[in-house]
Amino acid sequence: MPTHIALLRAVNVGGTGKLPMAELRAMAARIGFDNPRTYIASGNLVFESAMPADEARAALEAALEAYAGKPVGVIMRSPEAMQAVLDASPFPEAAGNRCIVHFLDAAPPAGLEATLRHRADEEIAAGEREIYIHYGEGMAQSKLVVPATKTGTGRNLNTVAKLIALAARG
Repeated sequence: MPTHIALLRAVNVGGTGKLPMAELRAMAARIGFDNPRTYIASGNLVFESAMPADEARAALEAALEAYAGKPVGVIMRSPEAMQAVLDASPFPEAAGNRCIVHFLDAAPPAGLEATLRHRADEEIAAGEREIYIHYGEGMAQSKLVVPATKTGTGRNLNTVAKLIALAARG
């Protein structure tokens, strides 16, 4: 049975979208997903399902909206796609906690660089359906605005690696 990785948008970040991970696992089980497991409290779900990814995403988004009373975006990736994202990192020497991957539903827009605001020392690169950002001095002081990331969700490279490992353990 295929393994899926679901990345929830705006869950347990900045006091919005509170969702205990135990509740997320229970919700996934009620949908019919097998072996649901989570990693840290920021909306990372790994599960097995015979459903195609788009169908699993729709079922999860519907359950999340019923729970939260508002839409909660979900980005789906296979373990293989997550591995490809990790392998394609344009910043392989960067500390994993200083490199964020913003997962999108589609390719980043053409002319991404021209849309950036308040850029300092951050390095940015477009992937296939991702935007990689290396925060040289860390995110805390950064004022960078990347409008293309509004509909996606970000994870640092350490989290991406942990989700791949979690998916492999089944």
